[in-house]
Formats: sequence, C-alpha cells, structure tokens
Amino acid sequence: MQITVDRGGELLLFAPPEATVAVLRKFVKEKLFWVYTKLAEKDRLHKPVVPKSYVDGEGFLYLGRSYRLKLIDHQDAPLKLTGGRFCLLRTEVPDAREHFVRWYTERARAWLSGRVQEFSDGMGVSPTSIKVQDLGFRWGSCGKGAKLYFHWKTILLPARIAEYVAIHEMAHLHAPHHTPAFWLRVEHALPGYAQHKAWLAEHGMDVEGL
Repeated sequence: MQITVDRGGELLLFAPPEATVAVLRKFVKEKLFWVYTKLAEKDRLHKPVVPKSYVDGEGFLYLGRSYRLKLIDHQDAPLKLTGGRFCLLRTEVPDAREHFVRWYTERARAWLSGRVQEFSDGMGVSPTSIKVQDLGFRWGSCGKGAKLYFHWKTILLPARIAEYVAIHEMAHLHAPHHTPAFWLRVEHALPGYAQHKAWLAEHGMDVEGL
C-alpha cells in the first residue's frame, strides 16, 4: 500500500483490491503524522506570487537562467531574446505578459518535443501529441490517447528539472498512478530523479510569477 500527497494537496491511496476497509483505515491512521507534515511543507512553500513590473533590468527565467529585460524603441518583433537579454518594445509594455507567455509557449513546445523524442524509444512509449498550455498548479499531465500536456512555465525550469517533468509524464503512459512500478520507470529513464523531484517540490513555486 502507498499514500502520496499530490502537488495540489490531494491525498491518493493505492492498495491491492483485496485490502479490507479496516486494513486501509489502519494504514492511513499510521501515516497521519507523515501526511500532516507533507501538507505543512506545501503550505510553507506556497509563497505569495509577486507579479512582474516589466521594467528595465528586471530578471526573467529561461531554462533556469535569469535574463535581464531591456526596453527598446525599435525591433522586428514585440519580444526577443538576443545578446543575453530579453528585449521588449517599449510600446508593448501594456501587453508584456501576453508576449512573454506566447514566447515561452513556443520555446517550450519545441524544447519539450525534442526531449520527448529523445527519451521515447528508451521508455517504450509513443506519445501522439504534445501540447503546451496553462495547466494551473500542474507541471504536466497525461491525457487519453497518449497525449502529453505541459505547463508553459516548464521552460523556466533548469533543463535537467524540465527533463524530469517530461519523463514523469511519459512514464504515466505506462502507469497512470504514482505506484512503485511508476517510479521504477522514472528511475530507469533518469537515474537520481529523486533529487530533481525534491528540487521541484522545494523551488518550483519560485518560478511561477510572471
């Protein structure tokens, strides 16, 4: 039997079909201190999100690295990453967030597609499509028909952490729940994944402001 606390705070209990209600109650009661500890950690890590101001010198993440913003008067696109800086047209500041979301979404789609293709054969999976969008509190999800969905903010994470997110969702094509068998598949594809999982749990909230 196994009990986990999902990113949104939901409790998931996995048990064999023959387990009785009495056995399940006893198991959950024994795990209550662990559950409360995990929920308290999530509350502590859920820091208030400070929105961006889109001013000169402000930092914006891309694959774990922070790039400073520079407001300019002329360029051939509203937003570009060039010369180690994000360059935004001064006239587009009112719509800056939309431009950043669009830019991140396009880069995330291309980058994640490459990582999924790289790991597909070794994991024995064949995703039918990869979609990047706003998934709320989830970094990714695995949908019906072997479709993979990723939050556009995944591209803000360090590359190795973003790879973990991709591999995590690809493993769900074999196992829909976070069972021991699921984590074995993740470990096989990404040895030492536990460090990336822990980093994401501790620092993931830090990349959510935009």
